[in-house]
Amino acid sequence: MLAHLNISNFAIISRLEIDFMPGLNIISGETGAGKSIIINAVNLILGGRASADLIRSGTDEARVEALFSFPDNANLRELMAEMGIPYEGEFLVKRTISREGRNRISINGSIANLQMLGKLGMAMISISGQHEHQLLLRPENHLYLLDEFGGLIPERDALTEAFNSYESIKARLNRLEKEIYEARERQDLASFQVKEIEGASLAEDEDTRLEEEKKRLRYAESLRSTVNESYQVLYEKEDAVITGVARCIKGIEKAVELDGRLRPLMDILSSAKAELEEAGIELRDFRDNIVDDPARLEQVEERIQTINRLKRKYGPSIRDIISLKEKLSGMLFSREQMEALREEAEKDLKRQEEVLISKAAGLSKKRKAVAEQIEKAMEAELSLLDMKGTRFKVGFREEAMDTPEVIINSIRPEGYDRVEFLLSANVGEDLRPLSRIASGGELSRIMLALKTILARKTSVETIIFDEIDSGIGGATAETVGEKLRSLSEFNQVLCITHLPQIAGKGAAHFIVKKEVRDSRTQTVIMLLSPEQRVREIARLLGGKVISERAIAHAEEMLKGN
Repeated sequence: MLAHLNISNFAIISRLEIDFMPGLNIISGETGAGKSIIINAVNLILGGRASADLIRSGTDEARVEALFSFPDNANLRELMAEMGIPYEGEFLVKRTISREGRNRISINGSIANLQMLGKLGMAMISISGQHEHQLLLRPENHLYLLDEFGGLIPERDALTEAFNSYESIKARLNRLEKEIYEARERQDLASFQVKEIEGASLAEDEDTRLEEEKKRLRYAESLRSTVNESYQVLYEKEDAVITGVARCIKGIEKAVELDGRLRPLMDILSSAKAELEEAGIELRDFRDNIVDDPARLEQVEERIQTINRLKRKYGPSIRDIISLKEKLSGMLFSREQMEALREEAEKDLKRQEEVLISKAAGLSKKRKAVAEQIEKAMEAELSLLDMKGTRFKVGFREEAMDTPEVIINSIRPEGYDRVEFLLSANVGEDLRPLSRIASGGELSRIMLALKTILARKTSVETIIFDEIDSGIGGATAETVGEKLRSLSEFNQVLCITHLPQIAGKGAAHFIVKKEVRDSRTQTVIMLLSPEQRVREIARLLGGKVISERAIAHAEEMLKGN
């Protein structure tokens, strides 16, 4: 149970300490005194959203501390052990929020986070406020309430896990199919590119050789004329160079007989003549072998165009093109490999689909059995709350589930069941959706009935009702008070109320009010003594002016309780 609550610098609360009792704790006070602020503070220690707006003006941080006592709660002991937090039957939760955005949490002195606090909160306290009436009107919440009553939350969570796994595999298969499609496109492109490059049969430096050949072919006539003229000058004209060198050698031969020192010079001239003759022969052969072939020139130019086109597509040089071809060849993989990957994913999806359908069907069957139980339990509780003859029904939206495809497409994280609570508050009337027929007072009692039967099924030991009495009064309020007191025999109950019929049922009664201290408004809370409690009940009965008659009535109410 919640044993102690300490709130500092929270909203209009400067400092507030409360020691709650076992059983039914009543909290009353004028409207706007700050009762809901206390509930907001409790929400913080259950993992609720924090905001700097909650910090009391003029201060830098707000703090909420709560001491819980659960000496015999094995589930909580196991949860604390999983979190690595020391636990000996009670624990202290501290949460501090600052204007700088820092959010500090500790549990029994160990640093904690919101996720840990949220898990503990579910096991510690259940809060029902007026806003929950609206949640009760929304059919999408009814399935969770049904599962909670039937203790089916673990199976629901397992189904959600299976659903998420199915969706994950399906997403993987979709990604794989997309990748295969894109890979096939890349493969087709790469295959085309490889074939195009291979079809060109490129050789390194081929482009350089072709450019030289093109130049020779294009200027063959000019080249032949130049070479022939050089040959004529060197060898065939009357005054050819070789002829002149031969006369020169002949003259020097005679001179050598007169002066032997000219012999080396004659050797040089003889050597020069031999090289000139060789050059002449080379020029003649070169001239005779010059090709003047327009067809070959056209072939060369076409080949150069082919190479230049490949360069524009694949790289600036033949070496780059050949390197790219090798890279593209490495990217190619077989269709069989791709299909094998997809088939494996399809098998995984099929197996998970069978698991998911099996879990959804099993959970649906249990839900229908639980629905009968909750219907009987709700009708019994509502009868005790002055709603005798009320019929309560869990309506299942039946849909044709004739093929696996239809079933799997109908499954959501919580399964394929769609349920809605139906009610007939008057004998002889048809069952209708809760949202269409229930009044405010009826909703309060339905919520109380739900909380009562759920409290028997869950391990939550503290239940908070924030003005659950909305829309009721008179004898009905008396009945609701009795139900709250009955519920408090098994759970600690904290109830904020404006009704004296409910307030008079409490084991302890706290009053919340505003006071001005040091020129500032602040909320305070105090446990009422028996005499103070009489006056508070009288105030709830008669308003601001407390008459002797109201006091007598209050005393009578408390005496009867």
